[in-house]
Amino acid sequence: MSHPATHNAANHYSQVDTYTGVNEADSHRLVLMLLNGALSNIAVAKGSIERQDVAAKGEAIGQAISIVNGLRTSLDLGAGGELAMNLDNLYDYMERQLLEANLHSDPKILEEISGLLHEIKQGWAAIPVEARAGAGSTQPGAAGAP
Repeated sequence: MSHPATHNAANHYSQVDTYTGVNEADSHRLVLMLLNGALSNIAVAKGSIERQDVAAKGEAIGQAISIVNGLRTSLDLGAGGELAMNLDNLYDYMERQLLEANLHSDPKILEEISGLLHEIKQGWAAIPVEARAGAGSTQPGAAGAP
């Protein structure tokens, strides 16, 4: 068992590391960080379901929903065309499914959403550096994104 002071120091370091990463990240990196955050929260929720920790499950799923909602609201539906509309629909589906997973403590739904987020992350990570700089976007499907 770790000492509380050690845990607090590690937690503080993690927060500082995240803050520094966000301040130094370009828009492409920020989206990757958000996707990783959603995936991490879904993993925590799955573990919480296994441990029957209802409070931790609800908090983790709530954070995942907030992140997915943030990704969704940052889409530029006017400039992003069909890709942005498809992502908007997919993010909407994910939010509804995450609510369902929370309500029913269903790890299979969490696995499905995790898989979908991994696919988006892989596609986003595969965008060539040249296209990232010219995109000026913060989201797949936003203005100028491939």
